[in-house]
Amino acid sequence: VYKRQWQRSVDRFGEMPGFAATFLPGGKAPREGEIFRNPGLARAYRLLAEGGREAYYRGPVAEAIVAFSERHGGFFSAEDFSRHASEWVEPVSTNYRGVEVYELPPNGQGLAALQMLNILEGFDLRSMGRDSARFWHVMTEAKKLAFEDRAKFYADPAFVDLPVEGLISKSYARERAGLIDPKRAARRLEAGQPRLHMGDTTYLTVGDARGNMISLIQSNYTGFGSGYVVEEFGFGIQNRGGLFNLDPDSANFLEPGKRPFHTIIPAFAMRDGKPWLSFGVMGGDMQPQGHAQVLVNLIDFGMNLQEAGDAARFYHGGSSAPTGTKMARGGVLHLESGVPAGVRRELVRLGHRLADVVGYYGGYQALARHPDTGVYSGATESRKDGCAMGY
Repeated sequence: VYKRQWQRSVDRFGEMPGFAATFLPGGKAPREGEIFRNPGLARAYRLLAEGGREAYYRGPVAEAIVAFSERHGGFFSAEDFSRHASEWVEPVSTNYRGVEVYELPPNGQGLAALQMLNILEGFDLRSMGRDSARFWHVMTEAKKLAFEDRAKFYADPAFVDLPVEGLISKSYARERAGLIDPKRAARRLEAGQPRLHMGDTTYLTVGDARGNMISLIQSNYTGFGSGYVVEEFGFGIQNRGGLFNLDPDSANFLEPGKRPFHTIIPAFAMRDGKPWLSFGVMGGDMQPQGHAQVLVNLIDFGMNLQEAGDAARFYHGGSSAPTGTKMARGGVLHLESGVPAGVRRELVRLGHRLADVVGYYGGYQALARHPDTGVYSGATESRKDGCAMGY
């Protein structure tokens, strides 16, 4: 998979400054079995190990990025880096059938997973069964509803007043769930008014003997980011700014100092007040869809950690987005091969447009802690590279 993606990047980024010198040794993408070396990146890692964040934001790495930007007509300044400060944020959460699920707040899309779960809580998914068209229909329609709010409201909370409590309230979820027609797929939807009646990603999770767990996700977007590579230090500059909206009326409008909407969302869950699950599902807008599906598999269907990730998934594309696109004709529904043919035919009859091409169903990794013994279990994605191991 990664060999093909790297090869496809040759046409897209091959002429970008620093890309070929760093990522195309001998002028070609590395072949399977070939050793790839990146000494510039090794230098950057050493500087970070020795100097910490100062080496990056106020030291030689920032200096190299600013100089690179100036050489190629960019707008970075030393001040952009030196004034940066990371934040400790409070997670947002909802209770789904007795399980507390935690996601990061906007400017990310974790709220969408919580909104999906709140909507789904109003349906008896277990009695529907995973081999029924009604189950897949309800799951898909819940996603569409959550993503309309995602398109309208999700943005940097430092710049816009986000109705977070309203978006994840149970009353709002019941209101939105009432819009799901059991006999017909929605073609167009509008975002709600959730103000409580006031008007190529890498994921890993680690746990230690004391019960501490880390849920971590990172992405530079579109594989190699912008394709502009700081050759001195062997890395590409990310292009998450591509997820801004250029419409001034959008909450996610591009403004100085503003963080763009982004897709990467690590997650946690607690059971009976005790830490239980640390997990993530890589893959752009598949992530909240994947979070909801994994949790439904675990909670509603009693699957174990690996089964919950291996079970057939759906991916619905074409919803409205914070970048300004609008859903047309109900979007497109992708279903993995484990979904029975009879279910597919019934979904078409309900008005879903099913894709003929293979969709992208994300990349799942998870770690669960037994509440009594503290013993960990791990699961890794069967669809792409990954591993689960103990030390």
